[in-house]
Amino acid sequence: MAVGSNYDMLVVGGGINGVGIARDAAGRGLSVLLCEQDDLAGHTSSASTKLIHGGLRYLEYYEFNLVRKALQEREVLLRAAPHIIWPLRFVMPHNAQLRPAWMIRAGLFLYDHLSKRRLLARSRSIDLASNPLGHPLQAQHRKGFVYSDAWVDDARLVVLNAMDAAERGATVLPRTRFVSAQRHPDHWLATLHQSATGRSETVRARVLVNAAGPWAGNLLRDSLALLPKRELLMAKGSHIIVRKLFEHDHAYILQNPDKRIIFAIPYEQEFTLIGTTDVAFSGDPAQVSVSSDETNYLCEMANRYFTRQITARDVVASYAGVRPLLEEETSDLSAVTRDYALESDVGADRAPLLSVLGGKITTFRRLAEETLDMLAANLGRTGPTWTATAPLPGGDIVNADFDSFLTDLRHRYTWLPASLLRRYARAYGTRIHRLLGTATNTAGLGQDLGEGIFEAEIDYLVKREWARTPEDILWRRTKLGLHVTATTVQRLSAALPSIVAQCDPQEIRYATNA
Repeated sequence: MAVGSNYDMLVVGGGINGVGIARDAAGRGLSVLLCEQDDLAGHTSSASTKLIHGGLRYLEYYEFNLVRKALQEREVLLRAAPHIIWPLRFVMPHNAQLRPAWMIRAGLFLYDHLSKRRLLARSRSIDLASNPLGHPLQAQHRKGFVYSDAWVDDARLVVLNAMDAAERGATVLPRTRFVSAQRHPDHWLATLHQSATGRSETVRARVLVNAAGPWAGNLLRDSLALLPKRELLMAKGSHIIVRKLFEHDHAYILQNPDKRIIFAIPYEQEFTLIGTTDVAFSGDPAQVSVSSDETNYLCEMANRYFTRQITARDVVASYAGVRPLLEEETSDLSAVTRDYALESDVGADRAPLLSVLGGKITTFRRLAEETLDMLAANLGRTGPTWTATAPLPGGDIVNADFDSFLTDLRHRYTWLPASLLRRYARAYGTRIHRLLGTATNTAGLGQDLGEGIFEAEIDYLVKREWARTPEDILWRRTKLGLHVTATTVQRLSAALPSIVAQCDPQEIRYATNA
């Protein structure tokens, strides 16, 4: 494992919080090493509902500070990555038996005004009986509300943060397990194990950041022989994907008799994403799947609203993830806060340790900023905060105007099929130029593996985004797994080893100029 042996900071965990911290730290001039036992966003951070949102339902639990913080971050992230984050309008059919109209109107008024809102339209009431947004719904749903939040490609958000961290000097090591660490007065000596080579290496870091998500408690107990200051609750959230239930571009937020809400969201042009559940979980977070009971629950909740009825047979794909929540005195997982806590263990005679507990994808950047501010005194030298105004890779689109950006691309790359150009623009933003290189026709993109997957894209994902397996490419770097045939998957599986072999297995530091 050809990596440097001395770092200011070692971050354990390649989910959204870990990569966000690594990015912020690298941008402040610190030497950073991040390790992740599996692929980046391999677990919780690719299993979200894929929303950048304030959390409208959290107002019901008086989580005003969390909602305000998340709404502020929503504006920041919309500007930072307009190719993978964009506005999404939500339709809420009203059910007077669950929540009175005045309560919803009051909640939406707060939602509109808890933070400055420059990029998104305000909420309003609508007549579902006459509005096209009501056409997919059953006739009894006659009144509703519309409000704004934002969509995100969650796994790509993780990868882009990791790319930015690496381009600012961080070493990012996916598929590298944190085994253990010895604590000294002024540093940690950590043992890492790389799965690709089977080699182990000891590295030295002044600060250790535990951003292992659902494994944060296990890391403290098993790898560091420390007792956690507070326990985490594990909640499994499951989602199902069906053929699209409606034709328009709005999403639905559906209230249900158990007081939970589920979302029905346009997904990958041809589908509707439905989720999520909230089920207590124990066991290995890496071994999590959607149960038949959860599938039936999500179908039943959707069927309460939509005219098109669905069953488990209509599910074309599903996914589940484990969310670590801060332990509270309640048996209702829906009521447990989605806020985060930063647990610091610092002393004059021991190297600093900081553990990240809880959190949600919307607030990752703020969490990272607070982490670096907390550790500044221990590190002795950090630059100023900077991420609030810095675009993510590919996000440096003029005025964050994706539509104008896409129009310019159509004029420049007239030879690319429109659907492929749009997919590239959404996934890679301004980095599309690096992907396409000097190509002037599709033949210049190399072998066509089928359904718009060209060798040039696979090469880019392997050399710049740490992709190594078909699953990395088809389900995390892209969502092409929903669209491609088994034949295309076989071709990809056959082509991938030779492309991966071009990367030195002994050197998996991100190469900016690769």
